[in-house]
Amino acid sequence: TFHVGSPGDNMYFFTLVLGLWLLPKADALQCYECLPNIYGSCTDTTSECPSQDYQCAAARVTTFLGDSKISEITSKKCAQAKDCFKGSINYGISKTRINTSCCTGNLCNTKPAPNSSLVSNGRQCFTCKGTDCTGSLNCEGSEDHCIKATMTAEGVTKILKGCTSKQFCSADAIAQAAHMTGVDISCCQGNFCNSASGPIGGLLLLMVPLISFILFS
Repeated sequence: TFHVGSPGDNMYFFTLVLGLWLLPKADALQCYECLPNIYGSCTDTTSECPSQDYQCAAARVTTFLGDSKISEITSKKCAQAKDCFKGSINYGISKTRINTSCCTGNLCNTKPAPNSSLVSNGRQCFTCKGTDCTGSLNCEGSEDHCIKATMTAEGVTKILKGCTSKQFCSADAIAQAAHMTGVDISCCQGNFCNSASGPIGGLLLLMVPLISFILFS
């Protein structure tokens, strides 16, 4: 049989439901936003994140040609957890490092992302120098995959090979590379697993804009 509680019980239940209904909804996170212009600089503004699944992030992308730093771009924005990582793509002749630091308090991304220094991690992959793609490259930091980036233009196939972090081997990253630049990226795990040979060319110039798009979009 259906049991009706005492007036006191019913009032307690009503008060509990009403209290839950009237609880204020959690506000979306407020973060600093600083999207770089064509010169790599930006100015902080504030932005409300799309949902509670986002965090505040500060990112730094540093590109090297040989041992010389040729560019450094910093940014701030709302980011999902998957975008909060440290990683790099290392082709030997060039290297791009990404460092993204995230936090969960309102306007907590006040400071730029720190610089990162990488040391050899014991893994090795093939790299290209000139038309010779049989050179060895010592991987650094979180570079746990070997990578091969291929593009064919006007009947000529151009290839870059080296080490990379797993984030650049995700299905999304590979799809964006193919869509934006026509570059086909393949990744593998294991020393010298990227063994297919081929000539190197102007493919390098396409990779830095791609990395920036993936990170700052």
